[in-house]
Amino acid sequence: MQPPVKSIKFNFFYLSLAILGVILLRDLWVNYTEVEALPYSEFLALANEGAISEVTVSGEHLRGTFKRPSENGRLQFITTIVPSDLSAILEKSGISFKRVVDNTFLRDFLSWVVPALVFFGIWFLIMSRMGKGGVGGSLMSIGKNRAKVYVENDVEVGFDNVAGVEEAKEELAEIVNFLKDPEHFGRLGARSPKGVLLVGPPGTGKTLLAKAVAGEAKVPFFSINGSEFVEMFVGVGAARVRDLFEQARQKSPCIIFIDELDALGRSRVNGLGGGNDEKEHTLNQLLVELDGFGSESGIVLLAATNRPEILDPALLRSGRFDRQVLVDRPDKEGRLAILKVHTKKLKLAAKVSMEEVAALTTGFTGADLENLANESALAATRRGGESITLADFSTAIERIIAGLEKKNRLLNDREREIVAHHEMGHAIVAATLPGTDPVHKVSIIPRGIGALGYTIQRPLEDRFLMTKEELENKMAILLGGRAAEQLIFNHLSTGAADDLNKATDIAREMVTKYGMDAELGSVAYDESKPSLLGTGKEDGRKNYSEDAARSIDRAVKELVSRALSRSLRILRENLPVLKESSVSLLKKETLGQMDLEHLFGNIVNPEVVI
Repeated sequence: MQPPVKSIKFNFFYLSLAILGVILLRDLWVNYTEVEALPYSEFLALANEGAISEVTVSGEHLRGTFKRPSENGRLQFITTIVPSDLSAILEKSGISFKRVVDNTFLRDFLSWVVPALVFFGIWFLIMSRMGKGGVGGSLMSIGKNRAKVYVENDVEVGFDNVAGVEEAKEELAEIVNFLKDPEHFGRLGARSPKGVLLVGPPGTGKTLLAKAVAGEAKVPFFSINGSEFVEMFVGVGAARVRDLFEQARQKSPCIIFIDELDALGRSRVNGLGGGNDEKEHTLNQLLVELDGFGSESGIVLLAATNRPEILDPALLRSGRFDRQVLVDRPDKEGRLAILKVHTKKLKLAAKVSMEEVAALTTGFTGADLENLANESALAATRRGGESITLADFSTAIERIIAGLEKKNRLLNDREREIVAHHEMGHAIVAATLPGTDPVHKVSIIPRGIGALGYTIQRPLEDRFLMTKEELENKMAILLGGRAAEQLIFNHLSTGAADDLNKATDIAREMVTKYGMDAELGSVAYDESKPSLLGTGKEDGRKNYSEDAARSIDRAVKELVSRALSRSLRILRENLPVLKESSVSLLKKETLGQMDLEHLFGNIVNPEVVI
């Protein structure tokens, strides 16, 4: 099959440039090959000798013809006039001469046409660049949508490429069935939902899942971000919405995917997202388009957001976004499936267990796990290994959670000793209290922005509920570092600042949100409305009295003080273990789980009554 022949379009601008170039080259060639540049003094000498037949005066220049060819074989010459008595010299020498008027047509023509051509060329170049999606967009197509259109063969992602969100895949499988066989799907009178809203924290795979739906259904896929609808000109966003749906109707059946819907569909209620005329016009047009097509049109609208609480209620009502699918952080089984997908092309060591890696990554999203697989490969490459081991995965997890190692941040001996006792205080309290996650690693190597050391616990299972006793144990573990410093060095340092913040937050939530204080009772004093996905924290409204606020502060202080006292009591009973393990940590800088089990063999829990 021969390749298609591209049509050549006539372009007046390029043709004019070509003609101008030919004329200039011709003049330069003629002047160089046929005309000899002659000094005026030599011209006077030749004129007195009678070697010149005729001359032509043109402005300040004089062109002439030799009677015989010069030494260079040229018959014509040109020179610049110097004296004012030229006519007397020529007449005395018997040379015929005349004066002609300069023909300035070409020069005048070029002086008018060339600037116009240059201006037209620059304008044409800028407009053509802008029309192809350059800066600012084309002025003639400012109302056109900017959606990336993927035809059937362009989407190579399917449900096999998406793991850890089985419930969401089952929900979206109905969309695929409808797009593949709408007659069979609606044989009982059912209709496909007009809109499906994918809701979940960042990095959980909402965009990938939308592409997988298009890849499974083998239909065109329109992908656009919500912020691309909004411009500084009023009415542009609405025009782009109309154009997007018009193109979708022409390619029906198809899928329209709007990422970050909250940028376009913020609530129009005062106080929830602010008001903006352009955004409201765009949102109204989107609502109109959602009402304008039915299930028989073959268009399915998918959207994704991680802030569903700020969306306009009109978007979420039945008949528009009929279905909301939660794409949450994966559980252990989901993380295992995701890791298997992202480690297919990696060279793993024989003893690497993905189950152990999945257990160490509680709370990781799909994007985090993809980054983890890449970081582990980089860690193995950095150390010169032939394959990726479990230690490389542990290194990658520490890098993601705690940050990059600060090898150049050198602590003095006094600070290293304080940090070692601080971290071992966390580890001993965690190993003593029942029902807590086992300590996986303790290190005094600085990481991240401000961490001088870290203690990592490995969750045995995913937890979704915590009791009051478990929260109190968590506070005691957080304050174990400060308790160790106070017990060994009899001082307080700034190293426990982050621990104090976390412990205070837990205590305040126990009192104000979970009703876990006996004096205040089972009353929720925290009236804040955090995001539905828990990705943000908004300031709460304090609609309680000063007496209640005083009681809340007293209860929070009591909980934190009680947790610190528990940590001090535990470490005081295990003082030899604290000193021995701190010395070992100072020598090795990092202690693994096996080292800790050996050191904690004789640990005592003073809270257990024998």
